[in-house]
Amino acid sequence: MKPGEVSLVVISDIVCPWCYIGQRELQKAIEDVATDCDLKIKVEHRPFLLQPSMDESVALDKATWYLEKFGETKLEQIKSMVISRAKEVGIDIRFEGWVSQTIRAHRLSRKAYELGGQEMQEKFLDKLFYAYFTEGKNISDADILGEAAEEVGMMSKAKVVDFLESNEYQEEVEQMAVDARKKGVTGVPFTIINGRWAVSGGQSAEVYAQIFRKLAGKGPLHAIPNAPTCGDTTCPVTAALKS
Repeated sequence: MKPGEVSLVVISDIVCPWCYIGQRELQKAIEDVATDCDLKIKVEHRPFLLQPSMDESVALDKATWYLEKFGETKLEQIKSMVISRAKEVGIDIRFEGWVSQTIRAHRLSRKAYELGGQEMQEKFLDKLFYAYFTEGKNISDADILGEAAEEVGMMSKAKVVDFLESNEYQEEVEQMAVDARKKGVTGVPFTIINGRWAVSGGQSAEVYAQIFRKLAGKGPLHAIPNAPTCGDTTCPVTAALKS
């Protein structure tokens, strides 16, 4: 690791609202410290599969899926909490549309990182998050994925179809998700800093900025608060409803 360089590995899944919120918070923190911290912050996004056993060809009604998973009362709590926090960071999260397996989306995310590094990967993920949470689209659908890739200048829809028909990045994505669990990751987002420290949950921009300033020698590091995550049985509530 070069002096002044910070490496972040963000483990997340695209169907997790705290991953979407957390990405916006992280992006804001990087912008906030750009003027007073002489740091080069590199971000790589890696996959986590919240529904690893779901078939890639299946798409379920999101509203029904959430209702069956949590029940009406708890779901209303979840909606209120998530929507409120999302508005604070300028995003619109809705609970209508389709929920599906995310392996195809993660494969393309890895391809985006290969083709255009951090910038391309984050543009592509921003598109997918918006498609899933705001537009309610099925992000396992090849046409939807192709539109997102084309809109960010990653590749054409036709090339996306060819890519998805191949096995490229299939094994890598599945292995990365398995490795994350083996290392003890049970909820996302989960951020690894310089390969040494970890921060769990959808933290605020202030928390991330505090970490960056500490690494730059510009300020103290206070205790990192608990933050909500998505896990196998808890998405999208966890810490927030337990506290």
